[in-house]
Amino acid sequence: MEPEPDNKPPSPPPKRRSICHKCDRPIPVCLCHVIPTPPIPTRTQIIIIQHPHESHHKLNTTPLLTKSLLNSSSIITRRLTSNTLINQPPSSTYYLFPPSQSSPAVTLSDLKTALKNNSPPVLIVFDATWKHAKEMVSASEGYLSRFATRVCLDGFDGGIEGGSIYDSDLVLRKEPCGGCVSTLEAVARWLGVVEENGLEIEDRLVGLLKEMVRLQAQFLKPMRPRPKLLKKSKQIEQGKNSSDA
Repeated sequence: MEPEPDNKPPSPPPKRRSICHKCDRPIPVCLCHVIPTPPIPTRTQIIIIQHPHESHHKLNTTPLLTKSLLNSSSIITRRLTSNTLINQPPSSTYYLFPPSQSSPAVTLSDLKTALKNNSPPVLIVFDATWKHAKEMVSASEGYLSRFATRVCLDGFDGGIEGGSIYDSDLVLRKEPCGGCVSTLEAVARWLGVVEENGLEIEDRLVGLLKEMVRLQAQFLKPMRPRPKLLKKSKQIEQGKNSSDA
């Protein structure tokens, strides 16, 4: 016998989430109540170089920066060249990225006095996963080295594990090592040092990031320890018990 045809009507397509037309985020995680209005003016001109993949990521923070800061813009590309930027940046141009053996970086605190006394700076920030960001910086450095200085935030430590949303109210995605932060936090910390009212600007941007993390954390599943960690924990506990005996 041939099976009877399935006469059930096809299930309707899943409903798309309603999007806020102001912050371009889903309504349940709308951030309009913490995005600065009007946008904050800054002495620093901020240019965010965004990887094409990152521009589609739901947790990327570049749109929040360009909505929050008057003097900021973003360019979607994998490589920065003379054709990418409309105008040649001035000599007081800096790009944020942790140091490497071949490319050392000046810490932000070491530049503090010079940055406040010089002409308004241009800050270039790379927005991508850390793997893609390394590739972008490597591909762009031949051009950047002609006029820009590489700067890193204080506190970077490649020898320790980075934070995650489970243990920090400032981390949206797992960071690879200590001192690595989101694009939004990196820019906030720069402005906190460079701008005349920097601490106030940094505080407002950090508050925006914290609210984004808080809203996102509502959808997290409880973190379960990995099997290897459970086994290690058990061995430590057994060792304690035997020593107490």
